[in-house]
Amino acid sequence: MTIHPDVQAALDAARQLRHRIADMRERIDDVRARRPSPSGAIIPEVDAMGRLTSLYMAPGTADRFTSDELAADVMAAIRESTQDAARQYQVIMETVITENESEDQSSPEPKPEPEPAR
Repeated sequence: MTIHPDVQAALDAARQLRHRIADMRERIDDVRARRPSPSGAIIPEVDAMGRLTSLYMAPGTADRFTSDELAADVMAAIRESTQDAARQYQVIMETVITENESEDQSSPEPKPEPEPAR
């Protein structure tokens, strides 16, 4: 049994799309941003979705700051890391879109099949 060329083309396009999506998800899952706080004593790790995944505090950090100063330092570092993760995410998305547009432009348009003679 043979598959109609249009059906095969659709199946191939779907397979390519699945691979592209899997690659994009893997790249997004790998995003990590670690921007130090203004004091340099705190380094959060944030993923592509802006979730805090880790927080490093240099020894003695909590003793050197008041609670308000410590909170401000932590929040500043998290904000910077979140912005960096968002930039990385945006680059991935723009790359995927650009790659997709490049592939679309390089693919020849399918030629319509001639109608059978009657």
